Amino acid sequence: MLWIKAFHIIFAVSWYAGLLYLPRLFVYHADCADEPGKQRFQLMERRLFNIMTIGGTGAILLGLWLLHTTWATWSTSGWLHTKLALVAVLIAFHGWCALIIRTFRAETNRHSARFFRLMNELPALILVGIVILAVVKPSA
Repeated sequence: MLWIKAFHIIFAVSWYAGLLYLPRLFVYHADCADEPGKQRFQLMERRLFNIMTIGGTGAILLGLWLLHTTWATWSTSGWLHTKLALVAVLIAFHGWCALIIRTFRAETNRHSARFFRLMNELPALILVGIVILAVVKPSA
């Protein structure tokens, strides 16, 4: 079980690297004015999104495996339900990033670089919550 947990953490870190960096690419892309730069950002965003999707998929699948094997122990724990809700928000954030990539590709982005700077803070805040819940396991 420790191997599963170790690989779950590795995949989660990989996913998180993308969740933290992709909005930063959006900041630079929103400020970019030249066509070659826009094409370069589109390529970088698409490649990063593909890699972070692999990390996210691995983290979620291994997390479900861990959840299945420990559900009897933790099923009534509020911290776990809160953590799972935060993971659901991350999955939604991941999907939102995919939509933003499409808007940049279609050249229909209407958000400023400032918007993406603020967006960039969301996964970091969620990370704090998830780590505290998973490590401290606070009782309600």
